[in-house]
Amino acid sequence: MNINAAICDDNAQDARFVENSLKTWAAARGITTRTQVFPSAESFLFQYADDKTWDILLLDIEMGRMDGVEMARTIRRENESVQIIFITGYSDYIAEGYDVAALHYLLKPVNEEKLFVVLDQACEKIRQNERCLNLEIDGEMLRLPFYEIRYLDVSHNYVTIHAKGEYTVKRSLSEFEKELDRRFARVGRSMILNLKYIRRVTKTEVYLSDGTVLPLPRGAYEPLNRAIIQYT
Repeated sequence: MNINAAICDDNAQDARFVENSLKTWAAARGITTRTQVFPSAESFLFQYADDKTWDILLLDIEMGRMDGVEMARTIRRENESVQIIFITGYSDYIAEGYDVAALHYLLKPVNEEKLFVVLDQACEKIRQNERCLNLEIDGEMLRLPFYEIRYLDVSHNYVTIHAKGEYTVKRSLSEFEKELDRRFARVGRSMILNLKYIRRVTKTEVYLSDGTVLPLPRGAYEPLNRAIIQYT
């Protein structure tokens, strides 16, 4: 497995410790890494404009003009899959991480053992994000990452996959159900939901993070809530 990791910290000593720890972690797990240290959010974003292949970002929060949270918001506008780990000397910032779907917070001084646990979690997320749904559309093969799929629904023997775009194919919903992983839950006869996009569930409706509101079939409320709890 190959992982590209960026460390962004204006404290050179802290950044060096994290970089050395990351290399130790990767060597112990047989993972090839490309690691680069940036002294500011601005310096990272300058390079990011031409190189968006990063898998993990380890970000200090308290930095110069642009802090780590603001930088993460900028990245999240176009990149949903990169794993963001905040490193901070203060616990006051933790609530802000929900806005950018941060994987974890680590408090300074960083405990290497805890860092390894979080990097293992990031590695598993990356593996999950590599999984794709293969669709044949208009004679071409399309690979659609699981993490982009919000939901699938069926109408008259045609299934529509709702992701960044909408793709309709003549297949059964049951076929797709067998290909998808545990982040997806079947809801009634006509819909499969990506659990990570669900923000609210009522007895009659499901609210997704992009503002989509879907009708919830009768009897689906309890099973869906159990699926959400088991997934989280």
